[in-house]
Amino acid sequence: MLTVMSELAARWESFKDERGASMVEYALLVVLIAIIAVLAITFAGNQVSETFSEIGSALNN
Repeated sequence: MLTVMSELAARWESFKDERGASMVEYALLVVLIAIIAVLAITFAGNQVSETFSEIGSALNN
């Protein structure tokens, strides 16, 4: 009976350990931020490129 109780206690402690879940959540946040950054660069890239080209042309004149 004592071994069953200690086994249950050990399993309960492993369920309470949230380090793995936290790491997955942080990884998902990093992936989400990376996707948003790539999309923002993709959509704004042409406009930024044109703006820098205009600035470069103005500086050369």
